[in-house]
Amino acid sequence: MKSGLYVGYQETLEFDVTEDMCPEFGGQRVHATLSTVSLVYYMEWVARRVILPFLEPHEEGIGAAVEVRHAAPAPVGTRVRLLAEVTECSQSKVICKVSAEHKLAQVGYGSVVQAILPREKILERIDGMRICSESH
Repeated sequence: MKSGLYVGYQETLEFDVTEDMCPEFGGQRVHATLSTVSLVYYMEWVARRVILPFLEPHEEGIGAAVEVRHAAPAPVGTRVRLLAEVTECSQSKVICKVSAEHKLAQVGYGSVVQAILPREKILERIDGMRICSESH
């Protein structure tokens, strides 16, 4: 990784909750609010924004862990703001605490861990999994 990333570094992201972000199981919509799956997606995205300016051309970040508490609903049409703040960083790992909120409540909070690896190593690992899955 390039130098400059530090504990306390922050990135933000905002989005409006849309119909396609609602929880749905087996074709049945549960309710008209942000799903936990969508919340996790945006938390990973804001954490990724933290590492992007610091990746070397031969590097990539890969999700290693996500811990999320979904604390309040965000109905369709609500504007949600996310914040990711670095709590730990090294050449091979970045940990961010993440939070999401709207005007009335904290929607969720947690942490995202990203491993920083050479792209080549990631591709080799993916290819290795293809070989394993084809032989079974």
